[in-house]
Amino acid sequence: MLTQDKKLLLIGQVKDLSGISIRTIRYYESLGLINSLSRTEGGFRQFSFDVLTRLAFIKRAQNLGLSLEEIVNILQVYDQGQTPCGDIKEKLEEKVLQIDRQIDQLLTLRSEIKGLLSGWKNVSDQHENTICPIIQNTSTLSN
Repeated sequence: MLTQDKKLLLIGQVKDLSGISIRTIRYYESLGLINSLSRTEGGFRQFSFDVLTRLAFIKRAQNLGLSLEEIVNILQVYDQGQTPCGDIKEKLEEKVLQIDRQIDQLLTLRSEIKGLLSGWKNVSDQHENTICPIIQNTSTLSN
């Protein structure tokens, strides 16, 4: 039993090695993203070293824009012994399309704001129920 304990990591060790907070590790466990193998007599969670690979994958997938729900689904495929690369490819292709749409929206917004600024005039008269008449009277920003 003593030999097996050396191969397992306590949650604090997982935190130190992964750079992920204990609170987040517990949250990931509650979502089923990771699993502790057992608990010590004192009730501390014990993890295999494989949890570090899994946590690194989770963080990388999040950095690429995948949601925790999407990551759960991907890891379920992996846990069933299948390679989830096809699923990941589809998700990343969807992310690229979503990013392209966001870029288009931001470019349109940028153009509208530049147009507004290019015709900017200081208005000294305060109008009732108007915060800034230049913005409020501009039809290009009323989406």
